[in-house]
Amino acid sequence: MAHQEPSSLSDSTWNVVDKIRQSPPVDLSKPYDTSTLSGKSILITGAASGFGAAFARHWASHGANIFIGDLNDTAGEQLIAELRSSSPSQHHAYFHCDVTSWNDQVSLFKSAIAASPTQGIDCVVAGAGIVDVANSFDTPKSLDSNNEPVQPKLKVVEVNLKGVMYTTHLSLFYLPRNSTPESEKRDRHILLVSSVAGIMPLPSQTEYSASKHAVMGLFRSLRSTSYMNHGVRLNVINPYFVETPLLTPGGRVLLAGAPKGKVEDVVDAATRLVADEGIVGRALLIGPKMKVEEDDWMPSLDSPGGEEEGKRSRAVWEIYGHDYEKVETFVWRYLTMLNVLKSVYGWKKTAMEWWGIFRGGSSSQQ
Repeated sequence: MAHQEPSSLSDSTWNVVDKIRQSPPVDLSKPYDTSTLSGKSILITGAASGFGAAFARHWASHGANIFIGDLNDTAGEQLIAELRSSSPSQHHAYFHCDVTSWNDQVSLFKSAIAASPTQGIDCVVAGAGIVDVANSFDTPKSLDSNNEPVQPKLKVVEVNLKGVMYTTHLSLFYLPRNSTPESEKRDRHILLVSSVAGIMPLPSQTEYSASKHAVMGLFRSLRSTSYMNHGVRLNVINPYFVETPLLTPGGRVLLAGAPKGKVEDVVDAATRLVADEGIVGRALLIGPKMKVEEDDWMPSLDSPGGEEEGKRSRAVWEIYGHDYEKVETFVWRYLTMLNVLKSVYGWKKTAMEWWGIFRGGSSSQQ
């Protein structure tokens, strides 16, 4: 049979996008409606500081109920006290949680659901993450004079991947079980927090880069099933280097004088994904704001004074915008090749077996 490719990527036979109900590319030039945040119950891991704390403050200001889990009890309790003071009519709570502990995370979800005014969670942000300041993975050490290697500490992977996978798994369990009468109409959303290190290597932080690449693998796998099977939207943000507690002293030295991302731009991108209930399966990268000529990847750093003619200023970019169309074509072709190879191998194996029988011998040795 002659090799045939899909006549068009829009052909329903091959269009994975239609089947998984992925939303169109995000139009970052359009405003979004924050009123959808009002009344939502949002659970955020790792929210005692950094991006999580910024998300909590911003979303609470728009009427959301915020529940956070973290190991930093002092900072976590202080943040919740602040939110309760600024929005006393809403429900906010802090819960001690080690995201690498399954039991801690189960307790976190149950406690947040019990504290929610709707007895359910609408959105979960898997935001807990750490870095290896000592960069121990790249610098193997010997245990003693016998020159035995020291087992590496993989705490970064434990928190950044195992913890995120626990959070995501529990979200897929509890979000569809929102207990309110109108539960079928409620928006359900998981927001993963990766990093620019999830799409490009960060040589000085190998373990961190590996964990964030894995988060992107989690996103790219689940975005094809979470909404289709569970009615749960899944999106991800990838911040560039930003002034948060996660930026190591070495990172600050490396980036001295170089442009960095801004927390407010990360908050804006995350808020768009949480508030716009039509965005499904999309990834946003947030970096330093630049002026970019239309259809030309030659940026200039943003500066005061408004946008120059023919240029637009932006800090947020969509990544993997069209990869399903490209990937499905590649996979179709690759599977076609594998099937052809399998057929050829199967024919060859059968022929060898028959030849062995004809000669009165065995075909087990090939």
